[in-house]
Amino acid sequence: MSVLVLRFTANQDDVTDVETRIDEMMAAIHDAQPAGIRYTLGKLPDGVTFVGVLELEDGVDNPLPAIAEARRFQQGLEGWSVDGKPAAQRLDVLGAYGISG
Repeated sequence: MSVLVLRFTANQDDVTDVETRIDEMMAAIHDAQPAGIRYTLGKLPDGVTFVGVLELEDGVDNPLPAIAEARRFQQGLEGWSVDGKPAAQRLDVLGAYGISG
């Protein structure tokens, strides 16, 4: 299993656009029903910091690049983020409950 984490702080003026793109992307992922992944995106209480966690089962390639709405979300990151385009980072899971780990 591999886990990737994406974290970025959006410009305040872009928060609504980010949320709309997340909704569109998640709807497309639900429609595609890719096997072997778990994916969640959320917003921290500051209202501008977003965090995503993608878990891929062993042997499963990331299906998100094949989903147009996910590509569109990725393309928007650089413009939304106050720090430029963020990159997903691997998370070494040290412990988990109810999630693979």
